[in-house]
Amino acid sequence: MPYLADRILSFIPTNAIPPHLASYIPGESPLSTWPVVVSMTVTYLAVVFGTREIMKDRAPLKLTIPFRAHNLILSAGSLVLMALIGEEAFLNWMKIGTYGSLCVPEAYTNRLDFYLMLTYYSKYYEFVDTIFLTLKKKPLSFLHVYHHSATAVLGFVQLNGRATMCWFPAFLNLGVHALMYYYYFATAGGAKLWWKKHLTTMQILQFIVVLVMGLFVSYQYIAYNWFPSLLPHVGNCTITPTAIIVGYGVVSSYLILFLKFFRKTYTNKAGSSKNVATTGSSVRSHVKANQM
Repeated sequence: MPYLADRILSFIPTNAIPPHLASYIPGESPLSTWPVVVSMTVTYLAVVFGTREIMKDRAPLKLTIPFRAHNLILSAGSLVLMALIGEEAFLNWMKIGTYGSLCVPEAYTNRLDFYLMLTYYSKYYEFVDTIFLTLKKKPLSFLHVYHHSATAVLGFVQLNGRATMCWFPAFLNLGVHALMYYYYFATAGGAKLWWKKHLTTMQILQFIVVLVMGLFVSYQYIAYNWFPSLLPHVGNCTITPTAIIVGYGVVSSYLILFLKFFRKTYTNKAGSSKNVATTGSSVRSHVKANQM
């Protein structure tokens, strides 16, 4: 029995929730059509760059309390959603095994659909991350803005395609976000945490694992539907060509960008520090030799 889900739902009057809010219905649920998704993304970009222009000649705002509250909400929310998705996926795995939990339509349960819809909506709330950066006059990287924009579009495409496996990247992503937003919450309050580099490593590993899993699911779909007599396969997988192309394209771009970020932030800085230390040692040796 889904203990955690039952406990939480016992406090919610589920019968009073309209169908289009209890599950994702394309064209009826909020943020479920291309015009709305595109307009939200364009609005996000306009607000971000407009706010940056407004703040150009103004003093940065501290916003410590609202910023910490924002990150705490996202950390706690990500943790709860990860636990709920994990619980439902585990129950599916117990019933129909690994292949079934990733591929068969029965594994895309009503509860999993609801959790994934909430996860998708949370990506729009995460847009607030960038607003805080612009108000605090922090640097805006292409990676940050692109990642927020593309993730919302990716979630929309995956929900429309009802890809059974999409619980898996959502589960991993929520786990990383629970830690990441806790890190921002803690450090904004003055805490000194040592594991920022490991967060980036976790994000990179997450993308690699998702790409490998996506390759398995995509292969099953392609082999079953297009080359059934030519390619060996286990069976069909519930996914669409659009979900495959967009999913693989977006996640691959994330992997490339995060690898570049890791190299620039950690590898190159470590090399620069080593070179500075070596140069300093050589200079001191040279000065000492001239004094002898």
